[in-house]
Amino acid sequence: MGEKITMSPGGGLVVPTDPVIPFIEGDGTGVDIWPAARRVLDAAAAKHGHRIEWMEVLAGEKAFRETGNWLPTETVEVFREYLVGIKGPLTTPVGGGFRSLNVALRQVLDLYVCLRPVRWFAGVPSPVKRPELVDMVIFRENTEDIYAGLEVQEGTPEAKRLIGLLHDELGWEIRPDSGVGIKPISVTGSKRLIRAAVAYAVERGRKSVTLVHKGNIQKYTEGAFRQWGYELVREELSEVAVGWDDCGGDPGPRVLVKDVIADIALQQVLTRPSEFDVIATTNLNGDYLSDALAAQVGGIGIAPGANINYTTGHGIFEATHGTAPRYAGQDKVNPGSVLLSGVLMFEHLGWREAAADIVRALETTIAERIVTYDFARQMEGATEVKTSEFASAVVDRL
Repeated sequence: MGEKITMSPGGGLVVPTDPVIPFIEGDGTGVDIWPAARRVLDAAAAKHGHRIEWMEVLAGEKAFRETGNWLPTETVEVFREYLVGIKGPLTTPVGGGFRSLNVALRQVLDLYVCLRPVRWFAGVPSPVKRPELVDMVIFRENTEDIYAGLEVQEGTPEAKRLIGLLHDELGWEIRPDSGVGIKPISVTGSKRLIRAAVAYAVERGRKSVTLVHKGNIQKYTEGAFRQWGYELVREELSEVAVGWDDCGGDPGPRVLVKDVIADIALQQVLTRPSEFDVIATTNLNGDYLSDALAAQVGGIGIAPGANINYTTGHGIFEATHGTAPRYAGQDKVNPGSVLLSGVLMFEHLGWREAAADIVRALETTIAERIVTYDFARQMEGATEVKTSEFASAVVDRL
């Protein structure tokens, strides 16, 4: 039947040999990529004496068809109770309609870290000359910034009232035909995100943490994020980390904490990728950076994502790409994103050996040019396989 994952009184996950793990299949191509990824995850777990008891929960189009609700309360409560889960891509409309289901899950469960490792697998097509230099881990704050969803629509009484309030109280001149959004950045949200990034760098032997911000323009939000980061390092983390200004760029055995303005970062991750290691940044910057970096190493089709609260142990691991509905059911698309998100999940569970085995098997499969159509069309001498066949190839190499 499987057992629940729990938190120990002193902190840290208690993971049974046969944990119950909730999953959301996902919309669109979720019907193809989730079964493929699950097969690999099951095989890797079994190799190391584990067995996962998968529990399907509903969200997105399937949930709406069956319950009339895009994100049923029961789904949120299952993730809350069982701590760790995984999901495929979910539909989010542009403009009107409901807000992102992904964002809703992150906020309801306070999954404040969006973890996005970005690295190159040998043989994967890349538009850059030295993709092997890209090996970064992005810590993107997940609950604040413009993703908090605090906005009012142009022309509504709420917009008129807010514009009037801002004019009367602060003297702000805002065009009356504007939509208005609020961008909160807090000490709490910033410091816990940066604390997690530094802890990750220390644990994994990473050399630096770069704070990416737009503080030259947004001084009291993104500029404050930078300031609070350096304060945290000086006041709480000085034994393991040091800021650039406090060491002149020579941190010794400690993790170096530095910062760069967001627009410059988007250039430098392309022109000087070896200078970046762990990146800690605000929500919107992290969204831009993670997708831009993914393009350098093969695209978001193989970009993993994790949403984690390190205090409570909660984590939802997810494919980072869209639903691609026109390819749904064709057994065609790359399952790499959800599979590598499963690798992050295994690492979160403490199943490091099983996670490493999947990565090695994936590397070998791609190096042998056994790939899905997205890579095959860009690689000479590739063997194009279906989604399910790609999963079989990876399992064979486990």
